[in-house]
Amino acid sequence: MQNVIALNAAGQQGIITARATSDEMLLENIAGGDRTAMHTLYARHNVRVYRFVLRMLRDTSAAEDLVSQVFLDVWRTASQFEGRSQVSTWLLSIARFKALTALRQRKYEDIDQDDVMEIADQADTPEASLDRSRTSAILRACVAKLSPAHREIVNLVYYHEKSVEEVAGLIGIPASTVKTRMFYARKQLADLLKTAGIDSIAA
Repeated sequence: MQNVIALNAAGQQGIITARATSDEMLLENIAGGDRTAMHTLYARHNVRVYRFVLRMLRDTSAAEDLVSQVFLDVWRTASQFEGRSQVSTWLLSIARFKALTALRQRKYEDIDQDDVMEIADQADTPEASLDRSRTSAILRACVAKLSPAHREIVNLVYYHEKSVEEVAGLIGIPASTVKTRMFYARKQLADLLKTAGIDSIAA
């Protein structure tokens, strides 16, 4: 009986610990000036944010600087998080805004926001359909050749595992546009891969 009580107590403690270290709880603590919570959130998400902005900026130094800016903003504005999305999505929305600002300063082409017909795409990720040991580098190089709008969708959906709805909210476009861009991005990616000598990819 004592063992059962001990196990139950341990289980409850585990639940409490998990809740205490959730992203949402960390943000609450950060809003109260908790530096340890800030370090924990940074350790948990800085790599994700860095990879996201690096694919947009293609400049390691600029990406590193921007990551610092993102988490400085988090420190300053943690109390403004309203819980309408996952914390990771909120972080990426801050990073995306800063990256787009940096791109505009470089006079990069703005992302096209035109809406087109709705086309659903439920296929598996391209990378999952390829021989990872041989084609990962080729796939990334081909993704880099996509238009900014298509590259951003691939980045968020495949590499950051965001849902269509999350991407729509993050970018500020209809979910139908996200699906359509994903459809055309996959078609363009298939053509690029074929040119690179890879003939098969999930359609």
